[in-house]
Amino acid sequence: MKLNLTLIAALVLIAVIWALTFPLTKIAVLGGYRSFGIIFWSSAITVIILGIVVALRRSYVPLHNAALARYFFVAFFGTVLSSAASYTAAEHLPAGIIAVCMPMIPLLTLPLSILLGMDKATPIRLLGLALGFSGVLLITVPDTNLPDPAQAGFVLLALLAVLFYAIEEVGLDRVGRAGLDPIQLLLGASVIASVATLPIALATGTFFMPALPFNKADYAVGLSGLANTAAYLGYIWLIGKGGAVFASQVAYLVAGFAVVWSMILLDESYSLWIWTALIVIIAGLFLAKPRPKPAKTASA
Repeated sequence: MKLNLTLIAALVLIAVIWALTFPLTKIAVLGGYRSFGIIFWSSAITVIILGIVVALRRSYVPLHNAALARYFFVAFFGTVLSSAASYTAAEHLPAGIIAVCMPMIPLLTLPLSILLGMDKATPIRLLGLALGFSGVLLITVPDTNLPDPAQAGFVLLALLAVLFYAIEEVGLDRVGRAGLDPIQLLLGASVIASVATLPIALATGTFFMPALPFNKADYAVGLSGLANTAAYLGYIWLIGKGGAVFASQVAYLVAGFAVVWSMILLDESYSLWIWTALIVIIAGLFLAKPRPKPAKTASA
């Protein structure tokens, strides 16, 4: 697949929008909101927006078995499990630290693709993987930007979210979208995610009801929901057009943009260890050089 300006522009735009969700999530958490409550409202916002889009298009959401399987898969790996892990980590880590972990998506996507026979391992790629994980270790060493060295374990929780994203990417790339367009896929997945997380949020006491006048946390949740919807639509579209490995390269840019957004919106600052970790992880990605997948048709 030859990269063209459209795919490159889409990659950058998705990264900028997705990166914004990191400081917004941190703002929501600082305002007292927690994982499943945030996931519910974010998913509900997506359902409302895409429901309107589908209605205007006079389209529908397929309910055949293949479609339902993909809705559940994307809902749980791409939304519920990944968001629960990252939002919980956000309670204890700066937004920029979580963002620095995002480039690990391609580094986890690659070994999963290799295990499934979708890609091949080479010594250079293995060296890249080793560098990537070395970069993560740099985040957890003493004197980093972690609020407390004892909270280094929450970096693993952020990495668990990354693993769920990687599983979603590879799984969706392997089985295809069963004829679903990105809007249908994300709408179906968001309905399932909102229905699944509402009772969990109520049971865990994390449900909240925004009320006028909205506070900063309310606005952060709303804007994050909008940004997540836009970025995720583009992300799913990119997987379909360029394959999982190509789409995962968005993590290169997300980390950098998220750090910048966090510095602007949260006044975060980072030690030399963190910048070194980001450079080492990106160097690992450069060496790993996952093989791009051929562009897929809309029915993939």
